[in-house]
Amino acid sequence: MPRVIAAVSIVPIGTGETSVSRYVAAAQRALARHPQLRSRLDPMFTNIEGELSEVFAAIQDMEEAVVAAGARRVSMVIKIDDRRDAAHDMEGKIRAVEEKLK
Repeated sequence: MPRVIAAVSIVPIGTGETSVSRYVAAAQRALARHPQLRSRLDPMFTNIEGELSEVFAAIQDMEEAVVAAGARRVSMVIKIDDRRDAAHDMEGKIRAVEEKLK
């Protein structure tokens, strides 16, 4: 199965808090239980690279961790790049843009 790159944002709703960092930390701890995936935390999204089924399993675990941390409702944004014509990875996508900026 091809590897995909996913951008995931899981936001708790109705918590009354101004910072969601504790929920992000809970999601990151859940993601760490999937060592077969590569990931990178960015300010607005977590990027995950791996097999599609494994990425979906990790996203589900992340969502459950946010709920377990106290969120009664969550909003998720998931964007997936499933490229089938060539191998790709997170670093390669960044490198391609950086080369064009030179």
